[in-house]
Amino acid sequence: MRSYTELTPECVTQLIPDGSVVCISGFVGIAVPDVVLAAVENSFRTTGHPRDLTLLYCAANGDKHGRGADRFAHEGMLKRVIGGHYAFAPKLQALINEGRCEGYNLPQGTLTQLVRDTAGGRPGTITKVGLNTFVDPRLGGGKLNARTTEDLVQVVKLLDEEWLLYKRLPVAVSVVRATSADENGNLSLEREAAQLGVFAQAQAAHNNGGVVIAEVQRLVSAGSLDPRLVKIPGFLVDAVLVADPERSSQTLGDRYIPAYSGEVRIPLASLKPMPLSVRKVIARRAFFELSGTSVVNLGIGMPEGIASVAEEEGAAGGLKLTVESGVTGGLPASGDRFGASLDPDALLDEAQQFDFYDGGGLDITFIGLAQMDASGNINVSRFGPTIAGCGGAINITQHAKRVVFCGTFTTGGLDVAIEDGALRIVEEGRVTKLIDNVEQVTFSGEYARGKGQPVLYVTERAVFELRPEGVVLTEIAPGIDLEKDVLAHMEFRPIVADDLKTMDQRIFCDSPMRASAGAI
Repeated sequence: MRSYTELTPECVTQLIPDGSVVCISGFVGIAVPDVVLAAVENSFRTTGHPRDLTLLYCAANGDKHGRGADRFAHEGMLKRVIGGHYAFAPKLQALINEGRCEGYNLPQGTLTQLVRDTAGGRPGTITKVGLNTFVDPRLGGGKLNARTTEDLVQVVKLLDEEWLLYKRLPVAVSVVRATSADENGNLSLEREAAQLGVFAQAQAAHNNGGVVIAEVQRLVSAGSLDPRLVKIPGFLVDAVLVADPERSSQTLGDRYIPAYSGEVRIPLASLKPMPLSVRKVIARRAFFELSGTSVVNLGIGMPEGIASVAEEEGAAGGLKLTVESGVTGGLPASGDRFGASLDPDALLDEAQQFDFYDGGGLDITFIGLAQMDASGNINVSRFGPTIAGCGGAINITQHAKRVVFCGTFTTGGLDVAIEDGALRIVEEGRVTKLIDNVEQVTFSGEYARGKGQPVLYVTERAVFELRPEGVVLTEIAPGIDLEKDVLAHMEFRPIVADDLKTMDQRIFCDSPMRASAGAI
């Protein structure tokens, strides 16, 4: 006798009241319960219900083509959305930009911890994450449009120090993704690429008197699941939808890659190295900031290539690569598979991974560089109408022992030639990225300087360092003219180091560098 209701897509929405707070799992394309979400979207289109929902999700969620969080992007369906990252949900971005629902962007890691604290009956999450950034209530509180007025974050004083309190959220419905459900409702994640925070999600709804809906690939007999694989006990689960295997894949791009879930391991050395490109040049220069035993976080986008470079140089074995999804070890995947890793060592709870990050456990992190200003501030979260979202960047950069930002010097049509160990600008990018003031402060240079945190900014043609006296230009690429190719394309003038160096020529050659991490 099953202890839960087995759902069909047509009856999913009977469990989602109008006006409720709905928390969904997913990390980019990983563990997204998209069959359930599609049923909710279809119900709203045909009946107008459920409506006036608050959507809560912690990480990026979707594929940029309407799946995942974008299933909720309909006027009237949403009252409010609270998300960690929006780049994979362009329809939600549009809804917020047009003022058709309230919108918040809060740090991904803090949201995962907030769901856990909500489950534990605490008033919210108290942390320093977000101080001096756009989520600090004195700088906007993470609000994304004029319609959004409620303060979800407030400054509090504890032990004579400033902290931020992120207020608890009354989760009424949690929709999670799992691999198997047994007849007692126990859920296992054996074929998933990451655990994320599904246990805390389920607790948050259950302990608030709400409903937990699970999308799974299969039903199995009671007692047949290895208890070590069960991540959500059956007493937390109210309803299960067994999804069509063709529609419920491991990621939104892959039916199943067993090396993501740890079922098998593949020889990583057999993978093809990156072709020589501007992305590889940046990844190679960043690679030299590693030490052989660093505990590392690699952000989405440009930093993803560092793992490939480390593998090509035979240096990956000693590194401890981590991803904020909770994955440690292995080779992090990229693009819409970001959050997974080939041959992982461990799949941890996402909130626990962020506990490690927030506590200062990371030796070094590599994060994208979208905008940088004269104070060393970085913006990776909002550019005019484009709401990328901060993701885990604020958690990670505020507490890592060292921070390296990686990105092209300009963007929008940038074309470079990499030849004979040198760099040549063929066509300059139309958009200047090193500007007087960033549009939004995702990383505070002032906060970093106050802590004495080492910060580096790596581009294909120039390297900068944040020092007490300001932003200092320390290296330029071979073949690059300082005035014509660097200073002429910055809105501010950096301090130029007296001992300005030339970047290692091996970075610009189409062959392995035969270098060890940290050997520059």
